[in-house]
Parts: sequence; C-alpha cells; structure tokens
Amino acid sequence: MKARKIPQRKCIVCQNMLTKKEMVRLVRTPEGVVEIDLTGKKNGRGAYICGQIEGFNKAKKTKAIERALKVALSPEDYDRLEQQFIAIQPKYAAYPCGRSHES
Repeated sequence: MKARKIPQRKCIVCQNMLTKKEMVRLVRTPEGVVEIDLTGKKNGRGAYICGQIEGFNKAKKTKAIERALKVALSPEDYDRLEQQFIAIQPKYAAYPCGRSHES
C-alpha cells in the first residue's frame, strides 16, 4: 500500500514549508472578512502562517496578510486577529518554526 502524502503549505512570513497541521490558516471570506480558519475548510482565499506569535507580529508589520489575501485590514481587524491568534497559541507551541522571525 502506498504511503499517504502529507499536505504541505508555505508560511507567508518565513517562507518555510510545513505540514498543514503545523500552521494556522487565515481566510478572506466571500464577504471580505478575514478570520482564522481552525477547520481549514472555510470558503474563501486562504493563506498560511506559522503558529508562532512572532510570525503573526512580523506579518502585521510587513502587511504580509494583506498582500496574501488581497485585502486591506484596519488596526481593529489586526487586534481581533491577534486576540484569536493568542487564544489558539497553546495548540501550536509544539511546532517551532524553522526560521527566525527577527527584524
């Protein structure tokens, strides 16, 4: 029997290839709202980011989320996403990113 392929995705911040399970999916819904997709199956344009808060902060600073999802985000949107990101942090603590997010 053939071994199943493990889906890999590229982080929009550090450009590392990791498994989908190790990453957080951000999605721009058809209504234009950006949210964290915990199921990985929501409709809309998606982008993946490492599960580390440093990666989220760098994405915020460099506007990587806006570029990847082709949408403009307000400071309130970033605050809401950051709170959601912090809430799910423990799930991704065991998956260190291979590259530093320093800058």
